[in-house]
Amino acid sequence: MKTKVATDKAPAALGPYSQALVVDGTLYASGQLGIDPATGEMPEAFEAQAKQVMLNMGAVLKEAGYDYSDVVKTTIFVDDLANFTVLNDIYGEYFTENQPARSCVQAARIPKDAKVEIEFIAVK
Repeated sequence: MKTKVATDKAPAALGPYSQALVVDGTLYASGQLGIDPATGEMPEAFEAQAKQVMLNMGAVLKEAGYDYSDVVKTTIFVDDLANFTVLNDIYGEYFTENQPARSCVQAARIPKDAKVEIEFIAVK
């Protein structure tokens, strides 16, 4: 059984996909960009985008009844690995114990010319 997760506290999907789905107690979330859901705007700076991505992740998690401690895997796409330390500092504020498994790659281009995108899986 699949349950669709949708919240207006995170940016709406940009295409024919769901913000997230819950299947048998596992939350599979689409990539989150640094778009402010209230304004639809995305800041220019990497740090501001990364902070907004983490807030958007939190909104999807909360809507589904999960929190950051339930996240078991993230995949991170950045436009420039030179921002890796900045990303780690922000990411580490949300994942302080039992950090999820993670991949991080530099992508040639991210939708909407974002500087960072994070997709994740969470388990209850």
